[in-house]
Amino acid sequence: MGLLRLIANLKFLPEGRRLELYPPFFMMRIRVLEISDGWRRVRIRLPLNSVSRNPGGVMFGGYQASLADPVAAIACARVFPGYSVWTRAMTIDFRRGGSTDLELRFEFGQEQEAAIAEELKAKGRATPTFEYGYYLTDGSLCTLIRNTVAIRPKGYRKATTPPANLDSL
Repeated sequence: MGLLRLIANLKFLPEGRRLELYPPFFMMRIRVLEISDGWRRVRIRLPLNSVSRNPGGVMFGGYQASLADPVAAIACARVFPGYSVWTRAMTIDFRRGGSTDLELRFEFGQEQEAAIAEELKAKGRATPTFEYGYYLTDGSLCTLIRNTVAIRPKGYRKATTPPANLDSL
């Protein structure tokens, strides 16, 4: 049994703890602070430490990108089960140096959820863009994330990878 399958089968653990155990995130030492309302609200702490600190003394951008990448796609997969979902594009605006631990804050608003549901009903697919960010411990925005997610019917032929097994997270 593979490590991801083992983690997925630890159903006695909360979903946030299983995400923390996901090997890349485990190595980053993330801490899930909140996953609520079916992934409509997510908060994750990304620690600044000797491994995540770049030579300039702030958080490596790659650390931030790695954690930010799957969050919107996982949220869409939870809110709209039965579809293949993946990150299609992501832009990162580093507004300030990550000089403290960072908190990723993601919110999936009701208005955006309704618009996506309508588009899925009308077209069978959607490509929404989400904005969320990393915040310094003083609450100020450090990094703005714009993440575009592809939501397609299961078995979509142009997908570049097989559908993810989201039960493993």
